[in-house]
Amino acid sequence: MKAQDVIILGAGIIGMSSAYYLQKNNPGKKILVVDREPGAGQGNTAKAAAMFRNTFSSRTSQVLSDTSINFYSHLQNEVNYDIHLKKTGYLWLLGRRQFREYSSIIRRMMEREIEIRILKKDELNKIPKLNLELNKNHEETKYLGLENIHKGLLGSKCGELDQSELVRFYREEFEKLGGETLFNTKIHRLIITPKNEFGGPPFVWQNPKITGVTTNNGEIYGNRIVLATGAYTHELLDPIGIDNHSKPKKRQLFQLECSDLEELLFVKNFNEHGILPFTILPKSEVYIKPDETTKRFWTGCADDLGRPFSLDVTPEKSFYEFNIRPIITKYFPQFENARIANKLAGLYACNTIDGNPYVFEEYGLIVISGCSGSGIMKADAIGRIVDALYRKKEEAELYGSVMFRVSDISTEKRNVENEEFVI
Repeated sequence: MKAQDVIILGAGIIGMSSAYYLQKNNPGKKILVVDREPGAGQGNTAKAAAMFRNTFSSRTSQVLSDTSINFYSHLQNEVNYDIHLKKTGYLWLLGRRQFREYSSIIRRMMEREIEIRILKKDELNKIPKLNLELNKNHEETKYLGLENIHKGLLGSKCGELDQSELVRFYREEFEKLGGETLFNTKIHRLIITPKNEFGGPPFVWQNPKITGVTTNNGEIYGNRIVLATGAYTHELLDPIGIDNHSKPKKRQLFQLECSDLEELLFVKNFNEHGILPFTILPKSEVYIKPDETTKRFWTGCADDLGRPFSLDVTPEKSFYEFNIRPIITKYFPQFENARIANKLAGLYACNTIDGNPYVFEEYGLIVISGCSGSGIMKADAIGRIVDALYRKKEEAELYGSVMFRVSDISTEKRNVENEEFVI
């Protein structure tokens, strides 16, 4: 295939956002996006809960998410590109111990003027059948180690969107600017040049560079390669000895249906839509997400210890039955008769060190890694940072004229706070 100026590997939300800003700010460059799926955003992006929030403990995560949300709101309200964005909120239901442990994080967010407020029990009582006070004598409640709900924490600049429509926007705009896409193309390995005279890897004194990829559709060469393959990044980097600083881990979603759940969908006073916010329970951060269209709920939680780093994406009914259901039914008894209507599993690219994304360059390869499940909510900012790195700019201009130092989320000059508010 004819050589490109830039090859972007991966057409998820991060890859397409990066492609758009690279093409927009580098007119005339030949940019190609390659993905193994039949279309953009059909991998792990499609398997996400598609929620967004700016409620983070680290300034880095807060700025990346906040500016991205502002851009998405601009798309929805000013450009009139419907990505079905709704600021329905995030609601953390906290036990007394949790509230005490999170107090410094809450104070930090308030100092940064993040839109959050603390809810007392009288406000939480408006949620139908929510058990604020559990039966402490109940054997299962004691066995599970459940806490009473002491307070709520509501993030109002949080909510949901349609990730497929957001990806569609970036792809359409990218292609309007002359960008090209190549789907149904599996990437086998990265090409390093020059090879030594025996056909092996280059000698250290040959100034090696990554110049292309081999695929099921042949070799593709480019002056610069951008790796936006999320949880699969290690499969391409491990064989050439580059650390991507993240690990893949399965995350599961279960859609529940039951006639008893309908009254829980529509709750006033929490947002302008009259919908129950995305709600996180006090134990194991089990969450429920209302689905207004189907009148069902999605639920899930992160299981770290005991869950291997792997590329397995098989949803496990037993995970819901033995991990989530015992907790959710204690706080919301209306889930007692709910059944699984749908289930899916995707992969997080987990940064296990500080919880913030990586964007760095080595040997002509720009790597985007470690978004830790918050790729959608930070995608616009990350795309702009990738473009700034490509153009050798020290700072990227995020939406709203917010300047961000590119090296802050690199590897060599990394300057981030640990993200402590992870779901």
